[in-house]
Amino acid sequence: MKCVILQPSYIPWRGFFHQIWKADLFIFYDDVQYDKNGWRNRNRIKTSQGLQWLTIPVHTKGSVPEGTPINQIKISWERPWNLHHWRGIQFAYRKAPFFGKYIDYFSEVFGRKPEFLSNFTIQTTIDLARFLGISHTKFIRSSEIDSIEGEKTDRLISILKKVGADYYISGPSAKDYIEKDKFDAAGIKLEYMTYNYPEYEQLYPPFESQVSIIDLLFMKGDDSLTFIR
Repeated sequence: MKCVILQPSYIPWRGFFHQIWKADLFIFYDDVQYDKNGWRNRNRIKTSQGLQWLTIPVHTKGSVPEGTPINQIKISWERPWNLHHWRGIQFAYRKAPFFGKYIDYFSEVFGRKPEFLSNFTIQTTIDLARFLGISHTKFIRSSEIDSIEGEKTDRLISILKKVGADYYISGPSAKDYIEKDKFDAAGIKLEYMTYNYPEYEQLYPPFESQVSIIDLLFMKGDDSLTFIR
């Protein structure tokens, strides 16, 4: 069984969904430390003025101790960030060919007021995967798996053994810290992703690949998966 273990992110880029497509089981790594200034609570869209960050405000100071896991990070509702995000997306993509196909879904999504960041980002990621036509992949959270042992590579292998996976697909940046010999000893095949995707027409050239998946979805609709796999 092929497995991917990744931290949940906010409306991720297409490489994230490529890993979902390649996996039989996708595990949201939600019980590891939240990383500030990462992709857990933010991503970018393409606008007529260039790239624009969409960032979900979270409570990370004062009451939240250092080392708090992702699944315990709460969203801050001191300002209506959800409405601002939705408005920004509409302005950026209202002329996109397939924006109307998904408008009802996103209108409903940005009308929610979830308490925890991971609950919001995980569900939207699963929904987007289904919109892309990825139907075979199963999803679970690492926090749902009992008795995980070890740190770093050992912890990954512990998770893989718990779920019965014999094939692990990782992002290329993990080469810097993954101990391949431990995968070999455990009898688990290790594959690193290669991100090399074709360009597609965007509303505002030049082409920019490092943007949220919604850019591709709004531009290519049901054909989006062909630009991923």
